[in-house]
Amino acid sequence: MNSRGVGSQLKDSIPIAEFSASGAFGGHDILRRGFTSVKNELLPSHPLELSEKNFQLNQDKMNLSTLRNIQGLHAPLKLQMEFRAAKQIQRLPFLHSSNIALDTLRGNDECIGFEDILNDPSQSEVMGEPHVMVEYKLGLL
Repeated sequence: MNSRGVGSQLKDSIPIAEFSASGAFGGHDILRRGFTSVKNELLPSHPLELSEKNFQLNQDKMNLSTLRNIQGLHAPLKLQMEFRAAKQIQRLPFLHSSNIALDTLRGNDECIGFEDILNDPSQSEVMGEPHVMVEYKLGLL
């Protein structure tokens, strides 16, 4: 048996506190995950919440449909291949990635949104250990 097979078996059987939804002692981690509410897990808190969650997906579908009607089938296929290639470009797991290539393809590079101002990774309180995060991403843990 190779070491990669053993690593994948161990990854499924050993719980890691940093990557699980529960804390180190099996309870809900309130500091990282916030307060739990059964009502929030069952129903959206506002009628527009589902629309906002699916906004980017609906926008992409509409843009690809319009592009197909104007330029033909090849244009949305090429754009989807570029999206897939841009999504695969990532930094190491412990470094924040701005995804500037994906934003440029979608046309969001010129827009200032909520996440641009209030989602600053340098102000983030959660930072994992780099070696553990890379080993987990590679399947060695």
